[in-house]
Amino acid sequence: MSHAVNAEIVGNVLSVEVAVGDAVTSTQPVVVLESMKMEIPVLAEVAGKVTEVVVQAGDVVHDGDPLVMIEES
Repeated sequence: MSHAVNAEIVGNVLSVEVAVGDAVTSTQPVVVLESMKMEIPVLAEVAGKVTEVVVQAGDVVHDGDPLVMIEES
């Protein structure tokens, strides 16, 4: 089952911490957002394999935008 990791705030993508094919654990940071000069790590909510990285560093995201897709294991 595929799971989307979504942005919870409006911000800039500071860095992407995973790549397609990477195995991730729940609570692992997958993207770091910057908002109001604060760095906010976005965590995977499920364990699995990254199937798609939707954003790249420098992108602006809004609340609810998908960041990374994970195939649950």
